[in-house]
Amino acid sequence: MIRSSLPGAVVIAVALAALSVSCGAGDASGTGGAPGSGGSVSASASSSAAVPGGTTAPSSTPPSVESSASGPATPSAERVRDAFAGLQATLDDSCTPGNCAYFLGRVHDELQRMDRAMKADPKGPGHFPEPIALIAKLNRELDGDRSFENLKKHQSLLVGTRDEINTWMQGHPDDYR
Repeated sequence: MIRSSLPGAVVIAVALAALSVSCGAGDASGTGGAPGSGGSVSASASSSAAVPGGTTAPSSTPPSVESSASGPATPSAERVRDAFAGLQATLDDSCTPGNCAYFLGRVHDELQRMDRAMKADPKGPGHFPEPIALIAKLNRELDGDRSFENLKKHQSLLVGTRDEINTWMQGHPDDYR
């Protein structure tokens, strides 16, 4: 009985070892080979340079890609699109008794993400004057207080700002498609 299961166990062990090695190579380059990361594990491993000590150093980042403190590097043209998609994802939600704090906090966070993306866009912040002005007005009213009580107090301004930016962006499809 041991003899008949031994070849199968060896095949499984070899497959797991190969998978483990390939996953480790992707993690060292910072991409992990995840879907949507811009390449496969083998592509990221081949674009890395060997460094003494057995680790790999990522290759240089293309000029069209900017790093973000909140996540992996994304082409700056995609930042506005992704931020707008996050903002639009709040359109079907509302302030229900069990969800209000989460909803208001998420709308606030998505508006701040949108503001950062528009200001970092290669077209420059002057390309998005209305949305940036709307968020600046909201931020002045909130006065740095992100507490649920303050967000609830300014709920109509918060949701109204989201809706106005959504309308503005719908009129500028080249900025998010």
